Amino acid sequence: MRDLLSSPFVQPVSDKLNADLERMKSSELIHLHAPANLEGLLAMGQLEAACLDAGIKYRRRFYLPKHHRPRDESLDIQSPSVGVNVLIDSEEDTWQAEDRSDEGDVQIVPLATSVQMGTQHHIHHGSLDCVIQCAAIAALLAPNGRRVRKLRPYLSLGLWLRGALDTSLDPIHSSALLHLKEEGSIRLVPLPEVSEPRKGMIPHLPERRLVKLQKAWPGMNVDERKQALSELILPCLSDSSLSTPRLEELVWKRMIVGQEAIDLASQADALRDAWPIDADASRLYASQRLDDWLRTGSLMLQDEATV
Repeated sequence: MRDLLSSPFVQPVSDKLNADLERMKSSELIHLHAPANLEGLLAMGQLEAACLDAGIKYRRRFYLPKHHRPRDESLDIQSPSVGVNVLIDSEEDTWQAEDRSDEGDVQIVPLATSVQMGTQHHIHHGSLDCVIQCAAIAALLAPNGRRVRKLRPYLSLGLWLRGALDTSLDPIHSSALLHLKEEGSIRLVPLPEVSEPRKGMIPHLPERRLVKLQKAWPGMNVDERKQALSELILPCLSDSSLSTPRLEELVWKRMIVGQEAIDLASQADALRDAWPIDADASRLYASQRLDDWLRTGSLMLQDEATV
């Protein structure tokens, strides 16, 4: 794994993450707290994998996300008698790193960052979500950890789930994908190269034509592939429910681990659809899915993800 903390899109907040890391390393017991939703699970999993690999004592607790709490009720996590709280608050607004206190609990919230992109090296601003921050810390807690490596490819899914891609290109998400691709954690492939993509993710996509295109794809040259894909997604362009940036990601940049049949976006979409509505059931579901993820390295079983 390449050093995520020194990558251009994470480096602006590296001092904050290093401070969080030192407080966690010096604690005799880490109390992990995250909302019982998919982004909370993804962030919690990165840190829990590192604790398991490094032999660090920890406890896990999923708390109710905002939509299950009264609007005027603030999140109240009691300070432990032993150890330190690590509060993953993925539903918080984006903060400037220098505005976060280093006292009390370790609080992981979305942080403002920036990255230079393009031939003109323009600076693009964005938000560094909790999943990437937890992945960066996890890689330092257990740099050669078996579980950390298995969960590493999923670090970009936090940004995938956030709303930035629903309006415009997200430069931080693009940078995260490039980082994962260059270190070999994922492959970025067009839709026809995904063996079993989840149906229904792209409104009005002609599924039968996709199946035919998958069969013909290996024998097509670059120009033929471009033309065929353009024609395939033409009916989808009239639907405003899916933004152009997200459509481009789903068509041209599917995230694949090794030779797996199911891409990561399909896994995330299936898990989000299956998430229980009931408050107590959602916490139990989050814990069970995290156990499965840590054990198998996959968010969803194959038959679940492709339904």
